[in-house]
Amino acid sequence: MNLYANLRRGLLCYVIFFVVVSLCNASSSEVITIKPRHLSLLKGALQRSSGEQSDLWRPLTDQGWSPCIDLGNAPSLPEKTEGYIQVFLDGGLNQQRMGICDAVAVAKILNATLVIPYLEVNPVWQDSSSFVDIFDVDHFIESLKDDIRVVRELPDELSWSTREYYATAVRETRVKTAPVHASANWYIENVSPVLQSFGIAAISPFSHRLSFDHLPAEIQRLRCKVNFQALRFVPHITSLGDALVSRLRNPSWRNNKEQQNVDHLRDITNSHSRQEPGKFAVLHLRFDKDMAAHSACDFGGGKAEKLALAKYRQMIWQGRVLNSQFTDEELRSQGRCPLTPEEMGLLLAAFGFDNNTRLYLASHKVYGGEARISTLRQVFPRMEDKRSLASSEERARIKGKASLLAALDYYVSMHSDIFISASPGNMHNALVGHRTFENLKTIRPNMALIGQLFLNKSITWVDFQQALGEGHVNRQGQIRLRKPKQSIYTYPAPDCMCHV
Repeated sequence: MNLYANLRRGLLCYVIFFVVVSLCNASSSEVITIKPRHLSLLKGALQRSSGEQSDLWRPLTDQGWSPCIDLGNAPSLPEKTEGYIQVFLDGGLNQQRMGICDAVAVAKILNATLVIPYLEVNPVWQDSSSFVDIFDVDHFIESLKDDIRVVRELPDELSWSTREYYATAVRETRVKTAPVHASANWYIENVSPVLQSFGIAAISPFSHRLSFDHLPAEIQRLRCKVNFQALRFVPHITSLGDALVSRLRNPSWRNNKEQQNVDHLRDITNSHSRQEPGKFAVLHLRFDKDMAAHSACDFGGGKAEKLALAKYRQMIWQGRVLNSQFTDEELRSQGRCPLTPEEMGLLLAAFGFDNNTRLYLASHKVYGGEARISTLRQVFPRMEDKRSLASSEERARIKGKASLLAALDYYVSMHSDIFISASPGNMHNALVGHRTFENLKTIRPNMALIGQLFLNKSITWVDFQQALGEGHVNRQGQIRLRKPKQSIYTYPAPDCMCHV
């Protein structure tokens, strides 16, 4: 039977049969049906030719911008600092990453010694990983030795200043009134007196507590130096990341295995292959229950799914979700709905990725599990993830640790030929900025355009391809200069990049 017959038969299976998946929350269990929502487009995607666009994998040309974070002849550090700065950072890995960069900047502004930041346990992911579990602390301190003083822990006389100490009562050394996007002057006026009086100031909450505007150029460049140079993952993450990248680039590693057992991958990765390294793309897919519920969008799971997500919204946010006041059509036309795995598969196929594409799926937990991913996997049968590429022994140190899993995905994403994310968010923003800094191809989905195209149930595959192509000509890694109030970590130019 030829290829197209197989494809048609596969599509027919999806039309006739659908997968039922049970999703449980704290109070009840709902049975939710998950099936393809865009059948005509799916048919076009499955019948696409195997030849990819000739320029799809072509690296970005030199855009005339280069990293520019060398502080030059910076004055030497003062012999004595004003005291110690502590920060307690909440959120996921990438929100904490931005907080670490801001903490270094605040320490510089105040001439303070920074204590290695404390990472709060994320209430959603329940990961207790500390800074030293995720980042190479020796490299961090060494990289910043000419900029600020950093210590692993407080001296004995200040060892009482702990997270638990501040959780039990109001303390004079805690600063908890820092406004969102506070100015440098705010810290000088409000935190310096605390340092002068007590020798220590603990700032919490701290996430997003430093402005992106009206700061000295050396402070802006220091923030980028931390983000793009000083924050390096621990060796076991980079080592595993290198192994995954090697396996993704070696198209014959599965054929060379003596048995279909992923535990043999290490030997295969280390073997010398005659084949030139291949290319691969990374799809960051955040489609967990938290995001699905907060979006208030309809994902095709019927009444049961709508009820499950409504219950979840009530439980987590007491129903106070801004998007709830809009219809699904309004939300999609405004680009406010995260793209499903099925929609991302159609998107990538329309961009020109064929079914031989090596695609790495960077994700944590997908709402709906394999049932929701199955259509994406049908369109891209060579899709891989951490579980398919690494043995259980290799993954033992990161199992169940959301921050370390995200760190591994981040590392692999930074080494991919192309990166694309299914929805805006901290991971998307962090990688867009970092890959911009390194001039790497990164597709930024036009969410409003895509939402409108998927609402058009009569659109043909050819028209879908054409509209997407035209709408993303300048959304593939081209430099975008930062505007006021925008994040320096997402838009590093012109603050941290020089026009050559």
